[in-house]
Amino acid sequence: MSEIFTKIKLLVEQRQVQISAHGYDELADDRILVRDVLAGVKDAAIVEEYPDYSKGPCVLALQKDGQGKPIHVVWGIPRKDSSLAVLVTAYRPDPARWSDDFTRRIK
Repeated sequence: MSEIFTKIKLLVEQRQVQISAHGYDELADDRILVRDVLAGVKDAAIVEEYPDYSKGPCVLALQKDGQGKPIHVVWGIPRKDSSLAVLVTAYRPDPARWSDDFTRRIK
C-alpha cells in the first residue's frame, strides 16, 4: 500500500477532507455523490501515484460509486497543509481510454 494513500485514508476517516472547486464541478458533471467517494476510499485501489507533484503528493485511485460502478478519484495532500486530504477530481473513466479493469491507460 502506498504511504501517501495510507495517510489520505486516515485523513478521510478523521473527516479532514477538502474538495477542490474543480472536484465539485467534476462530481456534478458525472453525477458522483460525495458520500460515495468518501465511503469508497477504504476499498480503493491505487492506479497511479504522483509523489513529486508540485502542489503536494497525490494518487489516482480506482473506487466504486454507490451502484458499484467504477470511478477514478485523484486524492492529494497539500504541501502547505499536510493535515488535509484533498479530493482534487473524480470522474467516470472512459472505457475507450482505459483497460477493462480501469487500471491501465490505453495508448
